[in-house]
Amino acid sequence: MRTASAPQLVQRINSIYNAKRGKKRLKKLSMSSLETASLRDENSESESDSDDRFKAHTQRLVHIQSMLKRAPSYRTLELELLEWQERELFEYFVVVSLKKKPSRNTYLPEVSYQFPKLDRPTKQMREAEERLKAIPQFCFPDAKDWLPVSEYSSETFSFMLTGEDGSRRFGYCRRLLPSGKGPRLPEVYCVISRLGCFGLFSKVLDEVERRRGISAALVYPFMRSLMESPFPAPGKTIKVKTFLPGAGNEVLELRRPMDSRLEHVDFECLFTCLSVRQLIRIFASLLLERRVIFIADKLSTLSSCSHAVVALLYPFSWQHTFIPVLPASMIDIVCCPTPFLVGLLSSSLPKLKELPVEEALMVNLGSDRFIRQMDDEDTLLPRKLQAALEQALERKNELISQDSDSDSDDECNTLNGLVSEVFIRFFVETVGHYSLFLTQSEKGERAFQREAFRKSVASKSIRRFLEVFMESQMFAGFIQDRELRKCRAKGLFEQRVEQYLEELPDTEQSGMNKFLRGLGNKMKFLHKKN
Repeated sequence: MRTASAPQLVQRINSIYNAKRGKKRLKKLSMSSLETASLRDENSESESDSDDRFKAHTQRLVHIQSMLKRAPSYRTLELELLEWQERELFEYFVVVSLKKKPSRNTYLPEVSYQFPKLDRPTKQMREAEERLKAIPQFCFPDAKDWLPVSEYSSETFSFMLTGEDGSRRFGYCRRLLPSGKGPRLPEVYCVISRLGCFGLFSKVLDEVERRRGISAALVYPFMRSLMESPFPAPGKTIKVKTFLPGAGNEVLELRRPMDSRLEHVDFECLFTCLSVRQLIRIFASLLLERRVIFIADKLSTLSSCSHAVVALLYPFSWQHTFIPVLPASMIDIVCCPTPFLVGLLSSSLPKLKELPVEEALMVNLGSDRFIRQMDDEDTLLPRKLQAALEQALERKNELISQDSDSDSDDECNTLNGLVSEVFIRFFVETVGHYSLFLTQSEKGERAFQREAFRKSVASKSIRRFLEVFMESQMFAGFIQDRELRKCRAKGLFEQRVEQYLEELPDTEQSGMNKFLRGLGNKMKFLHKKN
């Protein structure tokens, strides 16, 4: 059965890649040439060992793995999307205010209101208390820079807290000036949830702001009715009944988008702050799990750009430290030897320059320039695919407008949809053949044939890229997810991979299938021997 054809916009993106890449994608494989490769030690000498640069990249990623010494338990998008059913809409809501330090003219952020109150001293509650202690710093990462003001336009931003077990919680924040007259300090309304659903929580914050403008007492019943609501499944809407003096009973509708990949994401901010070439350099640095620091004047810029750049990695998940807005008091984190993506306000730049930061890419989002770089960012991706990425992104407006009169796929015909598809195609071109190398034992266990997967690629530059990328935590998490997967709904990446495999010329695919049948038999034989 043939899969549904790709939308017209996706076909145009694919044609840009096809023109840049050339015809041959996978080698015609024979059992004799690859049976040993797929079963041998992966650390043995390989064809690009003479290239010291690629060898150094690979060694760095292997070193990171040994430093983390983690059990192979990775964050995967699939698992996160399945867990939504077990969750409440949010865990708690806090108001964070600035309090003057005694005897000094500086301010400290602290929680002035909290819902629900943590009154049961269970282990879970103690952990929650610990998390609550960190929240004020994230709501006011710039607390030291504040003085009372008479006017201030509100800002919406978000942060992320990572637990010791790797679990993540999102903080959705609205910072504004409380009602009153004369100079005063802003406060932050913050909703903590385990769910990445920025649009939905922005709407919740609008309602909180509306109620608090009338009376702080109206916020509590609203948050209580919200907490009793179920979390909506993708594409579904929940209705929350509320009451507001003067307006009477109201029903608030909260809808969750169908596609969770792009929740919390706005690619517009990336193109406002960065040229296409700089964006691709940052993308390449993240793929090789380097340290990246964003610097900007505004919380909302840091927050938007950090979440957007991580979304470019789909179907892979960033496995390391991710702090879209790093409080000034925690700036020492940038001296950490493991990979990270953090955002810093410009006021922290003088302090940053004093710190002994190891190799890192430092990006000034206000001026589209790198404050510090490694100087090899242009050489990390396969050359032809990088050219295709660049061309498709440079032509983004033209590609979207070509499709605006057609009714092919509304989700695709937006900037978010187009940018996502351009990067998905990059991953389809590099790893889209992964499913051909998942072999299944008689017990039903899946195993990934790493060396055979890499060596089957016709392009030498893609093989070299894979040699490095396959050592990353991101790739390990992606493959582990596929090995364990029983029968889950196919995400967008899987749909595009199916279309890609159907595009392959018959000679490439029949050669591949013949090889895999032979490899499967060989694996069974070895399994029995052991």
